[in-house]
Amino acid sequence: MLSDEPNPSTRPLKRDSEQKILSVTLRLNNNFLSDLTGLMETLSALYAEPTRLAWLDLSFNQFQHIHPVLTQLKELRLLYLHGNRICKLSEVDKLAALPFLHTITLHGNPVVSERDYRPHLIATLPHVKMIDFSAVTKQERELTSVWQRSRNPRKSIGHSKVD
Repeated sequence: MLSDEPNPSTRPLKRDSEQKILSVTLRLNNNFLSDLTGLMETLSALYAEPTRLAWLDLSFNQFQHIHPVLTQLKELRLLYLHGNRICKLSEVDKLAALPFLHTITLHGNPVVSERDYRPHLIATLPHVKMIDFSAVTKQERELTSVWQRSRNPRKSIGHSKVD
């Protein structure tokens, strides 16, 4: 598989002296993938700087879980996961380790029907600006802040018993 060339595009791929790809984008959409085991090894074999990947398109595959390998891509800014089989909001929590992630798509996954889907994403991914191709508004951030406080009320100070 590593010997296969990517589909030809209008622009040839830029490569370094070792013939590794000089890009920060990877599109693996529409491939019936269900697991990302071996992703870092594959990226290292193909890309000059695999950890600098900024845009990853995993849309329209068979993923039920967000693989922990994604948390190694610290430069990731755009992550397309729409059209998969992700069911649990807790899966998104794994992506909190990505400090620059500002765009995510999950529409077309069962998880979008979960109550508090958008507030959960906004609370979990504080730098997110776009969810499912829809901008996160200032009002949405404020409402999410209220939502978070209502779910995690602070413990009262000054009500402890003194012996």
